[in-house]
Amino acid sequence: MYERINPPTTGERITFKAGEPIVPDMPIIPFIRGDGTGVDIWPAAQKVFDAAVAKAYGGSRQIVWFKVYAGDEACEQYGTFQYLPEDTLAAIRDYGVAIKGPLTTPVGGGIRSLNVALRQIHDLYACVRPCKYYPGTPSPHKSPEKLDVIVYRENTEDIYLGIEWKQGTEMADRIINLLNTDLIPSTPEHGKKQIPLDSGIGIKPISKRGSQRLVRRAIRHALRLPQAKQMVTLVHKGNIMKYTEGAFRDWGYELAVTEFRQECVTERESWVLSNREKNPDLSIEDNARMIEPGYDALTPEKKSAICQEVQGILDAIWQTHGNGQWKDKIMVNDRIADSIFQQIQTRPDEYSILATMNLNGDYLSDAAAAIVGGLGMGPGANIGDTCAIFEATHGTAPKHAGLDRVNPGSVILSGVMMLEYMGWQEAADLIKQGIAAAISSGEVTYDLARMMTPPVDPPLKCSEFADAIIRHFDD
Repeated sequence: MYERINPPTTGERITFKAGEPIVPDMPIIPFIRGDGTGVDIWPAAQKVFDAAVAKAYGGSRQIVWFKVYAGDEACEQYGTFQYLPEDTLAAIRDYGVAIKGPLTTPVGGGIRSLNVALRQIHDLYACVRPCKYYPGTPSPHKSPEKLDVIVYRENTEDIYLGIEWKQGTEMADRIINLLNTDLIPSTPEHGKKQIPLDSGIGIKPISKRGSQRLVRRAIRHALRLPQAKQMVTLVHKGNIMKYTEGAFRDWGYELAVTEFRQECVTERESWVLSNREKNPDLSIEDNARMIEPGYDALTPEKKSAICQEVQGILDAIWQTHGNGQWKDKIMVNDRIADSIFQQIQTRPDEYSILATMNLNGDYLSDAAAAIVGGLGMGPGANIGDTCAIFEATHGTAPKHAGLDRVNPGSVILSGVMMLEYMGWQEAADLIKQGIAAAISSGEVTYDLARMMTPPVDPPLKCSEFADAIIRHFDD
């Protein structure tokens, strides 16, 4: 079946139905140790996972680990430049759920990024990154505990498709010439715009299918959250890029009010409903005036369109969403990308799930992680309809490899995500409790220890931090 790896002789595969995992009591889960500090981080993390599962289920459930290879370790097993062997790809495909440590970006091997390759090969279209504060974690912000968001970042389109042409090449010149002489002049809204002849060219595709399947998964996640956190915010720059980022927003709303009509309300719909609730005699035009800034300065055609929108909302959902019923629905709203960067710092408790395209989500997830303690405490998952890979979000830090000193928190928290994804919430909760208690008691690795006030000295080793988490399961 495989060239150089042997699957466990016990355990069962995780299968999928309608995009959701069906998990046996002894699932076989492939793991990639990771490069650099992966030699320290993975053993510590695995020890925590096994202890939590054993304590939560008393032996009735168990993870059966299956070691597979990627990165530098794969080259040792399979040969030079074999960073991502077919064995590994097949094992992840066969067993459905995997977890990995940090991987080196290859030099000279032809793969731009192993992480990106894994996501694209397995169509893991949703990059999911929770950013939640654990008390005691040093942070540059005064109130990091107010931030508790989950970033859903589209993984397969936008800049991650990687379609570019270098400045000065024949293909770049041909594309610029086609745009400048044909396509741009044929599109009146572009006016007399021209692309400079010495430009590099990149393509930014955003598809309806890609956008909606991401938003669908984000809304499904929101349905599992407490009522107060049931909100999905579409993040975009649609005020400028109307047919890509603006389309992402529009397609997100379209999905929400079709597939999830009974479970969702849009922010604009909530304004219309609330206005009617506060004043049952409010006219359609006055309601329109209240939801649309500058209504009175609009043309008659635009005023008519907004009045039709208000009437349509009331006709369609007043019975199911009116009289306060909308307050128990998932709120779907949208924010401009640059604005949300400010708002997760100034009004973080107003947001829950942020659904974004690739580049915006890349920036946003790292910025949010910085607020709650940095990438060392940042978990991540890449999820598709038939596969999921959970991963550390930081790099390999090779200068620290083998020293038993780095923080294993990112992989451990990624494992928490994996357990929650599998429906093993009890084990996940034990780990979260153990991490929170260890940090609050000052039992931390050097990266957190040096930023605490006063600094913790001596800090724990990587392996000792794992032991501390396990000791605090019952706190």
